[in-house]
Amino acid sequence: MGSEAIHELDAVGQSVWLDNIGRSLIKTGRLKSLIDLGLKGMTSNPTIFDKAVAAGPDYDDQIRGLRRGGASAFGIYDELTTTDVRDAADVFKPVYDRTGGLDGFVSLEINPKLAGDATGTIVEGMRLSRKVGRPNVMFKVPATDAGFEAVEELTAAGINVNITLIFSTRQYHATALAYVRGIKRLAGRHDDVARIRSVASVFVSRIDTAVDALLEALIARESDARRKELAGSLKGRVAVANSHLCYADFRSIFAAGDFRGLGAKGANIQRPLWGSTSAKNPAYSDVKYVEELIARDTVNTMPEKTFSAFLDHGRVAEALTPDASKSEAILAELGTLGISIDDVCDRLLEDGVRAFDRSLDDLLQTIEKKAASL
Repeated sequence: MGSEAIHELDAVGQSVWLDNIGRSLIKTGRLKSLIDLGLKGMTSNPTIFDKAVAAGPDYDDQIRGLRRGGASAFGIYDELTTTDVRDAADVFKPVYDRTGGLDGFVSLEINPKLAGDATGTIVEGMRLSRKVGRPNVMFKVPATDAGFEAVEELTAAGINVNITLIFSTRQYHATALAYVRGIKRLAGRHDDVARIRSVASVFVSRIDTAVDALLEALIARESDARRKELAGSLKGRVAVANSHLCYADFRSIFAAGDFRGLGAKGANIQRPLWGSTSAKNPAYSDVKYVEELIARDTVNTMPEKTFSAFLDHGRVAEALTPDASKSEAILAELGTLGISIDDVCDRLLEDGVRAFDRSLDDLLQTIEKKAASL
């Protein structure tokens, strides 16, 4: 199908961003080639940077120079990541201009060790915003209780925020309201609210991975044929249903009277972003979490492998509507089997926060080893 698939998604109202970054991707022109195919943005995290730094010599000269100047591993990390994000943002700037600021964004993770520290996250987000100095960069904040406070404050300060690690509908709802509160405060100061953009990153495939394992365990021990059949029928369906409920909530919140008033002042909706969209189960289509999540006013951020697969054989048809009654029924059926989607999402959030923390540690170790060897 080629680039038509991505352009057809754009016609439906969904943007495609890339879940990857790397200096070679930027410097070789490959990123520009992907943009020509319809790519409209990019996200990053410490794991992605760790792989990029470890993969080859692209960062060696900068690491060597920074270490000679006495920089710590964290100081080197800070320079490497902000350099790449700044350079990638410059490549995406024509997309940002052409879409009137809707797309063309690059996301940079705020120090994940601050996930439980609202004040620390706010201070660091403001520092990074000044340091990067680009209008088309978003700063990633996890959807924790401390994160919601930080989202409101950073938005009120006029900073673009990508709220990440959203699993539950509760997290999504709190994320959207934090953004609305921040925009309301910004508008109250008569600031230009139209320049602010935000996305709410709802993680998808990890939910099916966790729920499918619980369903398989239930099938193995269950003697009731009806319950076994129901469990089997729910495999691979829960993650999209959960995302659909978030999408329906998005439609409700941003159509409500409070936001309509802000919209009249130029405020932008906070688009849902589908993250973790590579299919982890080889039994599922490699474009499952693209095709089943096509919806107006959303973003799908894909690893390169998924992006290429969708270019090759993806099919475009709007999949999500504001009516989520069928998805509500799926989650209700899951509950009849004794599996709580809320409990699953809570565990995934805890695991995700810990994983992001470990990823930063791994990246700092990679930088330290590189610096020592150079």
